[in-house]
This record gives sequence, structure tokens and C-alpha cells, in this order.
Amino acid sequence: MTADAPAPRSDRPHVPVLLRALLKAVAPVEGVWLDGTFGAGGYSRGLLEAGADKVIGVDRDPLAFEMAAEWAGDYGDRLVLQQGVFSRMDEYAKDLDGVVLDLGVSSMQLDQAERGFSFMKDGPLDMRMSQQGPSAADLVNTADESDLADILFLYGEERASRRIARAIVREREKAPFETTLQLAHVIESCLPRSKPGQSHPATRSFQALRIAVNDEFGELFRGLMAAERALKPGGQLAVVTFHSIEDRMVKRFFQDRAGTGGRANRYAPEQEMPDPQFILKSRKAIAPDEEELAENPRARSARLRVAVRTEAAAGSVDPRRIGMPLLKEKGR
Repeated sequence: MTADAPAPRSDRPHVPVLLRALLKAVAPVEGVWLDGTFGAGGYSRGLLEAGADKVIGVDRDPLAFEMAAEWAGDYGDRLVLQQGVFSRMDEYAKDLDGVVLDLGVSSMQLDQAERGFSFMKDGPLDMRMSQQGPSAADLVNTADESDLADILFLYGEERASRRIARAIVREREKAPFETTLQLAHVIESCLPRSKPGQSHPATRSFQALRIAVNDEFGELFRGLMAAERALKPGGQLAVVTFHSIEDRMVKRFFQDRAGTGGRANRYAPEQEMPDPQFILKSRKAIAPDEEELAENPRARSARLRVAVRTEAAAGSVDPRRIGMPLLKEKGR
């Protein structure tokens, strides 16, 4: 903790997932960092108290900054808040020393029934992180059955996607979907009852709809490319994922940009590889330890990957190359 950091406060929310591991992996923390998923501010505060000169906190949810108002001033001009999406981070800052992305929905969003992210509490079927644009209700009430099935299968890895999509279309003909529990009950009726210890039957479907409503995979792909442009040589990109598809995308992006992905055909002649844009700090993802799992069971699926930016010019990558799920285009 730096000498001028504010003293810890007892009313602060819980420590975010893998914060200790992240600070250890990127140490020493110094210079200017961008927290692309500000949320409750846990990573931003952790970076500032670990030695960052300045942190730019980015979030598309306006509520995040409303909640931060009571403590953000403690850091003076060392903390700058920017409403927007992290895929545009290179418009907000250049020559960054580090970028942190903590993907997925935050606890504060899950715990608010009125945001419509969770099927554990009844609320409007919303799921919009920015609170703008089409909601989950708009999606389930208007999308074609085949499109719904594709979303559930590609984004949520739901094997019963066609059965669930069919049931949704059948039920919405009777009455439009308006609440989370209304949708959860329909999904639950399509699947066997979960056994103790198993996730709720609606988990994968709600996850898929949330990802679709917020274009999370597209945002991640564009955000990784934006980080490549925004980081200076030696700058570090740290990404925490909670979803197997997101982790696969980050892993393959790092492999591709570090030139460690290998040849697609081992019989093909070797080609001269361009200079890598990143160097991996570790080939394996960092998982939460037992102490963290005891403190926060939600951390079980979290994975952290870190890479260091080189001097090579920023480029581009095909989203299919890093395993980004792509929905079929209309008319194809």
C-alpha cells in the first residue's frame, strides 16, 4: 500500500475475485492503468493502493459511478471515471502501463432484482448493463425460434436449446414474457429437476441471453484488440474470466498474438512468423486458491490470464481464429 493511500474502510464491498493473485502477477504496480470493468471499484482501489499512479475506471453501467460517488473522491485525481465500453479504451487513453478486465456480470447487478439478471429473485426481464437498448424481454418476445435456439446453444452451451426455444415461442403466443421467474419457470419445465449441488436448470439460458443482450463476446473481442492498441511496450493486460468460452477466447488471443499457437497443419512448411504483440507471463491460467474459494464460492469458475505488450505494431485478428461464437447472419 502506498504512503498516500486512504486507510481501508469497513463499509467497503468484498474483495473482488482473484484480486490478490492479479496484483501478485502484475507486480510491481506502477504508472497509469485502465480498469475496463469498474463495477464496484474493487480492482481500481486495489491497483491504486498497490502503487498505481492513476487508474481510469470504465463502465457502461451508470449505476457503478453513482455507487462510487461516496468514496471516489478519496483518491483525488488519481482515479478518473469514464462511462463507456472497454472496447473503446484506446479512445480514452494511450500508452497505458496496464489494463484489467474482470468479465461477466457483477455481484451488485446480480443482487438487484430490478436489473433482471438473476432467476433467484423475480424482477423485470431486463439484463441490460448499460440500461439502454433492447432488453432480454425484447429478445425472447421477438426473436425467431431458430435464432433463440442458436443463442442458447452457442452462448450458453445449452444442449436442450431447441426444446427451450420451442417452449418460449409457444408460451409467448399466450402472453409476452415480462419477468425473470416467468421465463425461468418455462425453462425449468423443459429440463429434468436439478439434483442437490447442481446449478439451476435456467442457469445456462439466462447466461446466454445476458451475453446476447450485451454483446459480451463481441465486446470482449473488440476490447482485446483495443488493449493491444492502448498499451505501451511493457504494459500488461490482465483478464479475469468466468465462462469457458470467454476463457478460450482470451487464451487463443494471447497465443495468437504471442505466436505460441502452433501451426494448423504440422505437415505444412514452417513460415516466418511476424513479431509477437504480447509475451505470455504464464501458459496456464491462474485459478483461485482454497482460501479465496472459502471466502467467495462465486470465484470457483474464475480464471486469470496475463500477458505483456511488446514493441511490435498493433494489428488485427479474425474473431473465428480465437474461437468467438458467431451467430448465423440473416438470409444465409
